[in-house]
Amino acid sequence: MQRYFLNTTANQGTLALPKEIAHHLVTVLRAQPGDQVELVLANRQVYLASVVNIKPAQVEIIKNLHRNSELPLHVTLLCGLPKTKEKPELIVQKATELGADRIVFFESTRSVSHWNSNKQEKKLARLQKIADGAAEQSHRNLQPTVAYCPNLSQALASYPADARVVAWEESAKQGETSALHQVLSQLTPDQSIVAIFGPEGGLTEQEIDQMTAAGVVPVGLGPRILRTETAPLYFMAAVSYASELALRRR
Repeated sequence: MQRYFLNTTANQGTLALPKEIAHHLVTVLRAQPGDQVELVLANRQVYLASVVNIKPAQVEIIKNLHRNSELPLHVTLLCGLPKTKEKPELIVQKATELGADRIVFFESTRSVSHWNSNKQEKKLARLQKIADGAAEQSHRNLQPTVAYCPNLSQALASYPADARVVAWEESAKQGETSALHQVLSQLTPDQSIVAIFGPEGGLTEQEIDQMTAAGVVPVGLGPRILRTETAPLYFMAAVSYASELALRRR
């Protein structure tokens, strides 16, 4: 069933749909009165609604579905800015599907690409639109936010959390296999974690030193070298297993 996000707190009665949503529902999906959709309102609750009119597009709330598809943990990804525009788009889309709350891109020492100030707003708007669409498709209860930081220092200062880790290939090369498991196993539902990833070429030792001084824990993501767009998705899958799937199997 199609899901839409509405920035309203009303949870009963008839709601008028915003122009863009109305266009998609009526023109693209060719909805008719009586058709049903799911709406996520500002309270992050999911409601079943029925189309009551198409000109203008209006729906009527039927009931609260009491569905929650969010991860038990609040996850922020800090990603060193990749080279191409396709890689940030892939990270945002898939990380949204996997449950991230926030995806932040920052310019690392080895970042080749740079977002000029006059282009940042346009790039973020494009990525936010991708996140919004992926949240609808994957039936999230919230739409993740996409942000940008000009450097690592600002990223570290702007995003505190209950735990912070950095994916570092040297940890894997040194045979470290348990640090990520240890961090995730100590977190409880509703706590937050920040995970940091380098761009192509990885993070410098100076950046790792800066992060460890700020309490960030270096962790390995297995013995294989992962691409900059793959590592955040590996991490999100690990979070899901540790906080959702493994918990349900106990």
